[in-house]
Amino acid sequence: MNNNRVTGTLDTLIIGGGQAGLALGHYLKEQNRTFLILDAHPRTGDAWRQRWDSLRVFTPAKYDGLPGMPFPADPLSFPGKDDVAGYLEGYAARFDLPVLNGVRIEHLWRDGNRFVAASNGRRWEAHNVVVATGCSQAPNTPDFAAELNAAVVQFHSSEYRNLGQLQEGPVLVVGLGNSGAEIGLEVSRTHPTVVAGNPGGEIPVKHGRAAARYFLPVVRFVGLHVLTLSNPIGRKAAPSFKAHAAPLIRTKSKDLAAAGVRLVPRVAGVENGLPVLADGTRLEVSNVIWCTGFRDDFGWMDPEMLDGGALPRQRRGVALDTPGLFFLGQEFMYAAASATLPGACRDARYLAGRIPVPVTRESASAAI
Repeated sequence: MNNNRVTGTLDTLIIGGGQAGLALGHYLKEQNRTFLILDAHPRTGDAWRQRWDSLRVFTPAKYDGLPGMPFPADPLSFPGKDDVAGYLEGYAARFDLPVLNGVRIEHLWRDGNRFVAASNGRRWEAHNVVVATGCSQAPNTPDFAAELNAAVVQFHSSEYRNLGQLQEGPVLVVGLGNSGAEIGLEVSRTHPTVVAGNPGGEIPVKHGRAAARYFLPVVRFVGLHVLTLSNPIGRKAAPSFKAHAAPLIRTKSKDLAAAGVRLVPRVAGVENGLPVLADGTRLEVSNVIWCTGFRDDFGWMDPEMLDGGALPRQRRGVALDTPGLFFLGQEFMYAAASATLPGACRDARYLAGRIPVPVTRESASAAI
């Protein structure tokens, strides 16, 4: 599809060009739909490419492919973030998906029976809109982070790349989810390291090839087919799943302890420019890495589409109160695996079968 020389109203506008948006694009192209994918990043795959250098996925390559194109790696290996980024870029090229990079939507609203999206003086109209921006939209750091002494180097995990960003002296990693555990282990190689927080549990086996062969297929099945909003078990688990950190998968508490990392209670605030723990201990540190997750940011959407600024009522990504509005790639949108590569693909296939066809390909074409 030529996405540079067409005019009119789109059938479907996909906002977000990560794995979820690309998977949906694949299914829509199979249906010969008229659509456009808007990606805020300069290159397809940058959402992965811009993470820390040593990041590897937790799912084996045999589960990391999008529809129609297996991931090109040893099926039991765990690809690095640049491998995933390159795969996504190659995927968009192979299937000639209409991706427009470098477009961050500033406002989305309804005008009659159509949606209008605007960015930097440009606008697109569509009968359907799919918000596929995922669940890692805005770094989440506590307000008291601004009270740290200016001499302390601090940044969110989304800004961490490698050890070269740290100054000499102790490092405090705030948050004991998977990012905190993996970054904490890495920085402990060169700096005295403290990790603050409580893990949300740990998977009971060693992560690696054996787990990829025997254990992770079971985890995948449970995440896709058991812990879903269509059954009582999943509905009961969903609130707790969203409220707590995911279980530690590759780097466990014992690995951190063996590396000399000190595990301490959560950070409760800042006193005299230094972090203070929940037990009142003040930490003398030179670096702080906030592995405190992300928060949703739908401030660019018309408030009438949202529920008090949050994700509106939806069922499997179909907005219940705004016809033509859909969501994809959100945490536990339908299943525990909805924000993962396998889950996003399954949810994309479902949505592709439920996005209405308002016009034919011959009667309308995409607008840029």
